[in-house]
Amino acid sequence: VDLVGPHICMLKTHIDTLEGFDMEVAKQLRELAKKHNFIIFEDRKYADIGNTVVLQYSKGMYRPVEWADIVNCHPLPGPGIVDGLMKNGGPAGRGLVLIAEMSSKGNLATGPYTEASVKMASDYPEFVMGFISMRKLTDNPGMIHMTPGVKLVSGTDGLGQQYKTPHSVLVDKLSDVIIVGRGIYKAEDPAKEAKKYREAGWDAYQKSLSS
Repeated sequence: VDLVGPHICMLKTHIDTLEGFDMEVAKQLRELAKKHNFIIFEDRKYADIGNTVVLQYSKGMYRPVEWADIVNCHPLPGPGIVDGLMKNGGPAGRGLVLIAEMSSKGNLATGPYTEASVKMASDYPEFVMGFISMRKLTDNPGMIHMTPGVKLVSGTDGLGQQYKTPHSVLVDKLSDVIIVGRGIYKAEDPAKEAKKYREAGWDAYQKSLSS
């Protein structure tokens, strides 16, 4: 994280995949976020009723509300999931991203489901700050569109993931942020690769302004 920190605007974690986690790890991540000026996004993908996500967000061993700037959730359970996360996240100054679309082949987050996600976000402007989506979904300037499954070369991974390039995401689909996983952390030199993505993303973003 310290190596790629200078080249990212956001660190996306799957903290429950980290062996040996304790809150000292979270403290170290917060220190690196401050050092390199990025925000922390815990990709928890909450998907339960309001009361349950209140506990998942603020209790147990991970407690993302204490260290993650933003988390995400599936709108599937209805607005109660947003209310539940906002109960503790709102007072803590945290934000929420709704998973309106996904990058995996055959996913069900399409059509009316995506439209309902956009509507749900508009009902919580004080807490919901954007979407996981494959494209721009709304002209609302208060909503940020973040697109996963980005690599410098398009392709698939054999498990349903469908990769798109920074140009495709930012210029063709008018998204705001590219989310890169294995393209960076599995690279021989993650810092060097993160710099490549930063430059490719910035170049595509500048082109999108005139498209």
